[in-house]
Amino acid sequence: MIKFFLMVNKQGQTRLSRYYEHVEIHKRTMLEAEVIKNCLSRSKEQCSFIEYKDFKLVYRQYAALFIVVGINETENEMAVYELIHNFVEVLDRYFSRVSELDVSFPIMFNLDRVHIILDEMVLNGCIVETNKNRILAPLFVLDKMAES
Repeated sequence: MIKFFLMVNKQGQTRLSRYYEHVEIHKRTMLEAEVIKNCLSRSKEQCSFIEYKDFKLVYRQYAALFIVVGINETENEMAVYELIHNFVEVLDRYFSRVSELDVSFPIMFNLDRVHIILDEMVLNGCIVETNKNRILAPLFVLDKMAES
């Protein structure tokens, strides 16, 4: 099961966070700081899976952006690793060829859309959809309604 999903820039600023189990606000801040420090301090040659406390961290770096997912011991690390890449591909498709260096720009100004994408892919900590067309369908409907 997925415990949380984070998008963080290289400066350690959280751009998106979604928790799938209750964590108090002050604990979230401490958890995010520790998780970010662990992931940002690793070199590119090191594995993208980290054992951390009572769960695992799976992360991928896209230029200046890190996506970190906290999972329990029963979740498949490779499936989550691919989920992260699929998520980035969906963002890329929706935001029309966003360069990796500019990826935080549309995220910050369209956070509602990014949350919709993530919610279409993950429900209550379980991966429920990976088909890009099905993930983007609700957004295209919203965009058509906004145009009219």
